[in-house]
Amino acid sequence: MPTWLQFSPAFTDFVVLASGVVEIAFGLGIIFLVAKKRAIVGALLALFYVAIFPGNINQYVNHIDAFGLNTDNLRLIRLFFQPVLIFLALWTTGGWKYWKLWIKGKFKK
Repeated sequence: MPTWLQFSPAFTDFVVLASGVVEIAFGLGIIFLVAKKRAIVGALLALFYVAIFPGNINQYVNHIDAFGLNTDNLRLIRLFFQPVLIFLALWTTGGWKYWKLWIKGKFKK
């Protein structure tokens, strides 16, 4: 979580745990929803990965240990895998289609 969002330790813990719950919910959505809905969930998951990227950068820059990432090398590797996760969320679900529509301003449910 970026340093500028860390208002208190309790708030930080809440945001970290809540983001984990959201990530699990997205994963379950990808597994259990029909193809059309799966593509929307994949696009949202990709946006979620983009949204949490600043927190991962903060973890690397400020040498913050968490979830087995206890060296700068491991934290740096994670940064390079974040774009891979974004790509996989879009590619495996067909979420590319929805990103293109959002970018063009033509997205309709």
